Amino acid sequence: MPYTSEDGGRLNNFANEPKMYQSEPPTPTQKRNYLILGAAVVTLLSGLMFVAFSVS
Repeated sequence: MPYTSEDGGRLNNFANEPKMYQSEPPTPTQKRNYLILGAAVVTLLSGLMFVAFSVS
C-alpha cells in the first residue's frame, strides 16, 4: 500500500489506481446483438403491459 507522510507524522493510505485502457468500438456482430436484444426487451415489456392492462 502506498503511504504518504504529512506534517506532524500522520500517514495517509491511498488506493491503488487500476490500469487505464481505451475501449474499442462495438463490432458489427455486437451491434446486431444489441439490436436483437433491444427488440426482445421491447416485445417483452409491451406484452407485460398488455397483460397488466387486460387483467385490471
